Amino acid sequence: MSSEIMSLITLVKSYLTWLSSLSGELAAFILLIAFAVLAAIELNYPKHRLSLKQSRQSYQTNVGLFIFNSIVISLLSATPLLMVAEHYSDRGLLSYIANPAWKALLSFLLLDLMLYCWHKASHSFDCLWLFHKVHHNDPYLNVSTAFRLHIVELVIITVLKSAYIIILGVNQTMALTNEALLTLFIMFHHTNISFRGEKRLAQLIITPYLHRAHHSTERNEHDTNYGAVFSLWDRLFGTLAELEPTEIGIKNDSPQTVFGLVKFGFTPENPVPVYELDLSLKSMIAEAAYYKAEKRAFAPGNELRDWLEAKREIIRMVYGDKAVRKQSRESDCSSIQRPLTLC
Repeated sequence: MSSEIMSLITLVKSYLTWLSSLSGELAAFILLIAFAVLAAIELNYPKHRLSLKQSRQSYQTNVGLFIFNSIVISLLSATPLLMVAEHYSDRGLLSYIANPAWKALLSFLLLDLMLYCWHKASHSFDCLWLFHKVHHNDPYLNVSTAFRLHIVELVIITVLKSAYIIILGVNQTMALTNEALLTLFIMFHHTNISFRGEKRLAQLIITPYLHRAHHSTERNEHDTNYGAVFSLWDRLFGTLAELEPTEIGIKNDSPQTVFGLVKFGFTPENPVPVYELDLSLKSMIAEAAYYKAEKRAFAPGNELRDWLEAKREIIRMVYGDKAVRKQSRESDCSSIQRPLTLC
């Protein structure tokens, strides 16, 4: 295991050295090519096969949200992180490290640790989950899901990264390198693929196998595997889970459009499903209400009470107690004039 870690450190150092020589335009071009390659792989060799409609819906929404976020961020500042790095480089804690390669590696490790802590906080505090749930509501996990972020969460992350740059004294080259490498890893672990040796690789980094569990609809499963790049932090802090989720996304209905997701980020909780009664259920309720009225010898003034009691019993039987509680908070009188006329 120690030899694998040292090999990974050497590999990361070499990549950091190579990426540091790239311009921002070239780094963006490489990421675009990587996105296209990962998308092509998951299209031809998916872990979970999606229909064309499902894939199109997810890609359109995620790419649209990415464009919307990019426009908003660009209005705030063209390149916020690089501008911060330009003014605060070599003034922070990293200035005490002479070796450029170790400085670059340490800056990347600390960035990954910071994002782990932020990610865990987003699941622990309701005020942060409010926006983070937008990322989780994609029911069709794929490479484009990496860019499904609410604008408020993106702004907060940008502020955190800016603080990290100032405290450590990260220069523009390292900031650009870290962002490119981080984006590459995040795209990778959202990809809808599976491959030989994935579980072994997951001992070092977050792979699609680990991150799928993080996108489970079950809270005890999605409150795990917070890492962005290295699985080290999840192992160290006891948040690692190796399992295959039954379902991806979040429970209850939620919007799947760009502006619907922006609004959804300000919604306190997932909307409760609407329980529409079809004709067969209405007939069952009417029969139950008639039976209750018959037992009471059709006492005058009890029609509405019999109807409501029957309705709650049928809804409980079909939908469960949660639906009954929801119905009890609503006024049934406005939609019911003479309930026993259905008999």
